[in-house]
Amino acid sequence: MYGVTILGSTGTIGANTLDVIGRHPAQYELVALAANKDVKRLHEQCLRWRPRFAVMADPASAAALRGWLATDAAGIEVLAGVDGLIQVATLPDVQQVMAAIVGAAGLIPTLAAARAGKRVLLANKEALVMSGRIFMDAVRENGAKLLPIDSEHNALFQCMPLGFADGLERAGVTRIVLTASGGPFRTLGLADLERVTPDQACAHPNWVMGRKISVDSATMMNKGLEIIEACWLFNTTPERVQVVIHPQSVIHSLVQYADGSVLAQLGNPDMRTPIAHALAWPQRMDSGVAALDLAAVGRLDFEEPDMDRFPCLRLAREAMAAGGTATAILNAANEVAVAEFLAGKLRFTGIPRIVEAALESVAPQDCSSLEAVLEADRAAREFASSAAHGLAA
Repeated sequence: MYGVTILGSTGTIGANTLDVIGRHPAQYELVALAANKDVKRLHEQCLRWRPRFAVMADPASAAALRGWLATDAAGIEVLAGVDGLIQVATLPDVQQVMAAIVGAAGLIPTLAAARAGKRVLLANKEALVMSGRIFMDAVRENGAKLLPIDSEHNALFQCMPLGFADGLERAGVTRIVLTASGGPFRTLGLADLERVTPDQACAHPNWVMGRKISVDSATMMNKGLEIIEACWLFNTTPERVQVVIHPQSVIHSLVQYADGSVLAQLGNPDMRTPIAHALAWPQRMDSGVAALDLAAVGRLDFEEPDMDRFPCLRLAREAMAAGGTATAILNAANEVAVAEFLAGKLRFTGIPRIVEAALESVAPQDCSSLEAVLEADRAAREFASSAAHGLAA
């Protein structure tokens, strides 16, 4: 039986992970659940799953949860803050850590899990986007196992040959292809993008996701972050990573080989598939996902992304090329801009403008330490917040 900690249990990935684990109670013990501020949801999960630990990143929320559980689940220990997240990510009886805290907040506990030699099920893009070299060094030096949860990177992992970590060229791989749905605005007139609302941006045509990730999908910043993530996961360069729009979201990614072969992973758009794959790897187990019916799908379409419509793709490539803390600056500015948009304080088209301005104004530094990464994150947030107020909707 494997002990599991879920960082970000109240989000979409966390809920899907609980669904998969619930189908295999003899194989997994839920040791800890962790969330940010959603006391009500975490309380409900604690009553249903009875973990030994419950963590809230927000101390005030932890105090509220502690009071609630004192009357109906007194045996659950409630922890708070980053220290609490680190504690449950590194417990000796935890073998697998689902890293699903959205944004930069998930970096420190996810890095702690890697340094503790855990099997890290990585759904948090920012751990690699912000500090790819530091994170991959921690995985390698501490014997951790890194399994990607993003549907695209999990698909690539499934299609990769043995030994890909030694270099894709040596393994016979010439290119990796990330597919993208194109989000809800793939065909919307460019002029109309100025007027889209947060609810429209969060109405993804294929996937059920949180609001921040849904906006990233609408701008295709998520795909830009995935380019960066793929480079670190598969030891390659942005030039070997192609993005194609595939509206049906049936092919999740592809690997092209030197002999002309192209291997693809297909499936219904349901995050329980990559979650089950990573939990059970190298075995397979039931995820609860319906079998793919290709006849019902009928057709599979592909197109090049429109760079005028999706400038965040270009910005992500430029940040990766710049190196150092540039990708941390990109990520931080995007998080601030998306938050401003979701709050109704910034137009949708203001998001890439804020990110581009941050990349031009905040000088990247050498990514030599976690402290340097966090300082770049702080500086970029400060700049983006000020710039967003200047572009207020």
